[in-house]
Amino acid sequence: MADSSLPRDSLFLGFDSSTQSLKATVLDANLNIVVAELINFDSELSHYKTEGGVYRDPLVNGRIVSPTLMWVEAFELILQRLEKSKLDFGKIAAVSGSGQQHGSVFWKKGSAAILSSLDSKRSLVEQLNDAFSTKESPIWMDSSTTEQCKALEKAVGGAMELSRLTGSRAYERFTGPQIRRLFETQPEVYQNTERISLVSSFMASLLIGGYASIDHTDGAGMNLMDIKQRAWSEIILKATAPGLEEKLGKLAPAHAVAGSIAAYFVERYHFKKDCLIIQWSGDNPNSLAGLTLNTPGDLAISLGTSDTVFGITKDHNPSMEGHVFPNPVDTESYMVMLCYKNGSLAREDIRNHYAEKSWDVFNKYLQQTTPLNGGRLGFYYKDFEILPPLPVGFHRYILENFTGDSLDGIKEQEVQEFDPPSEVRAIVEGQFLSKRAHAERFGLPSPPKRIIATGGASANSSILSMIASIFGCDVYTVQQPDSASLGAALRAAHGWLCNKKGSFVPISSMYMDKMEKTSLNCKLAATAGDQKLVAKYATLMKKRTEIENCLIEKLGRL
Repeated sequence: MADSSLPRDSLFLGFDSSTQSLKATVLDANLNIVVAELINFDSELSHYKTEGGVYRDPLVNGRIVSPTLMWVEAFELILQRLEKSKLDFGKIAAVSGSGQQHGSVFWKKGSAAILSSLDSKRSLVEQLNDAFSTKESPIWMDSSTTEQCKALEKAVGGAMELSRLTGSRAYERFTGPQIRRLFETQPEVYQNTERISLVSSFMASLLIGGYASIDHTDGAGMNLMDIKQRAWSEIILKATAPGLEEKLGKLAPAHAVAGSIAAYFVERYHFKKDCLIIQWSGDNPNSLAGLTLNTPGDLAISLGTSDTVFGITKDHNPSMEGHVFPNPVDTESYMVMLCYKNGSLAREDIRNHYAEKSWDVFNKYLQQTTPLNGGRLGFYYKDFEILPPLPVGFHRYILENFTGDSLDGIKEQEVQEFDPPSEVRAIVEGQFLSKRAHAERFGLPSPPKRIIATGGASANSSILSMIASIFGCDVYTVQQPDSASLGAALRAAHGWLCNKKGSFVPISSMYMDKMEKTSLNCKLAATAGDQKLVAKYATLMKKRTEIENCLIEKLGRL
């Protein structure tokens, strides 16, 4: 059997535990999707009373959390759903997964014993109900840790030094600042915590019946790991909270085996005893795998609850913006990423206010308005934004006499509101102008060779056409809009293969020369825009950046 071969009848299961839902994708040995399922938290687990999968704390500005037990219950529910779909769990050779990045789970002292002795006749929810030192998990949308970010940066010699050490300056959603805040505000909870997991390692822990390691890639999204050494940074751990290394456990490569599946799942769902659990990782890293992004000139744009722009690079260059993580499927390169908190929820907000709560009306407005929007620029921050670091607020400007040829003599006038069609174009145009500006400033390719779009909004052809016009390149999509669970299933197969060989195997060896016969194949969705229009968008982008810089100077948080 060739190194890149998978057992003919085997299946590979990938999960994606995201902000608003839990998804599952099953691939066969030919890397084609055979089953896909989804559990929506708000509608199917409504007793938790989340909105968009989260709780927004009315008393603490910027504090956003999710109920930890909801993720456990969703996991049981999706396994039951897969069982009803007649999936043969006995054929699954390996499982991996994706978790929303930065979210953290705090296991209570004594929980390792609970995990290792799960009773297959009882539900996970029932047995893990009292396993957490706090029942609420801080997630990536949280922005309550500004002071902790400043303290961590100061402790290591500044923001750029933290970026050099860890791959990012301090960000409020990152797990290190979150842990420091918990230690400062709830010391008794911290004291009673036996293990701190990320969402990814938390879900893997359920599957192996013990504490799973945090992987190198997701671990880089914590402001705690030395990115060059792939080890916890002693200086940062000391600046965060006492005794932290013991609570974090060991790190592991993303392609490594976390353990064999726990007896609980063998007895309850009839998995094979030798089914491997491959390290889980973050959602964006899994999307990178699912999109088969492996050429430095390519970019991916993920359009979900948050929007992200990411690519790959051979080097780690410290920056005051964006993030660098170890590539989850290549031991020699890095993944670079820009993250925007105001993604689909901000677009939905404008849809609800100005497009009759209808995506059809929203798209009609996009199509009936002209590119450049008559010089109307909008900044829409329904939540505290990550990039740029601006508070909640909405800012609208009209550029008088703007044609796109030059900024000479152009003056902006702030206004309260646009007409409904212009509002719709302003949010979409504004979001992608912002992404292009930040991507260029971060050193990502301009124009990219191509963009691969994923996430819910990647099904919207009007939005894809606008991306092509603003970035000036062709835009592709994949068969499965949820590239994170697809990537997790592919990583399960990859981890199985690496384990079989006893060393790292390039992931591309699994699909090289047969991509068009797999569920990984990309198709062209929108062609590069007219180059004159691309140039005009570049002019508009410069003006938008000027205004953005003024807003940061006036209102910026960090």
